[in-house]
Amino acid sequence: MADRRTRGMTGSDLSRTTAARATAIAEQLRYECSILLELYRTKESFTAEVTVADGRLVSVPPPSSQLDTRDKLWRLHSALLQCRSLLERAIAKEEEELGGGMKGEYEAQRRMVKERLSLLLINTGELLKAVDGTVVLTPDLEGLELDGPTILFELKLWVYRIFKEVDYWTKTAITTLQGLPTVIAKERAGTTRRARSTRSARR
Repeated sequence: MADRRTRGMTGSDLSRTTAARATAIAEQLRYECSILLELYRTKESFTAEVTVADGRLVSVPPPSSQLDTRDKLWRLHSALLQCRSLLERAIAKEEEELGGGMKGEYEAQRRMVKERLSLLLINTGELLKAVDGTVVLTPDLEGLELDGPTILFELKLWVYRIFKEVDYWTKTAITTLQGLPTVIAKERAGTTRRARSTRSARR
């Protein structure tokens, strides 16, 4: 039954289903990120006055209303790939420099965010493949601050900044993904109209 239903679905139907699933994952990740940021602030005794440097850590083309569905997905997927690389480095750096022996609520939450981010990447990758054929992106790590600072307090701020970067791109993912079903539906309607025109011309 399930196989027959799947075979009966068009690419647009599958894309809409994947977009809805990816949006749900992104919304859950946003919630997980908010908990992680709160746990980290508590762990490091960061007050509300603690601020991180302006500017994005992730390097992707600026947003534009001129971007088509493929370009929007490519930009998002590329940003999320870079986020995962930064997050993995932050976790490794924390365990190297700040001690990784503890396995408490913070560590469990950090792992959950990483796993949820990986799941979101799989789903955005599927969407990108649906609109662009076979696409395998690797993160562009040029310019990413993967080493981190050596001064302890600056290192803690760097880790915090990475968590906030993941949070930012998670919110961007929700906005981008929520707009996709409409775009996909419009593209499908346009394709159907073109197909009808072609058939009419043949007659």
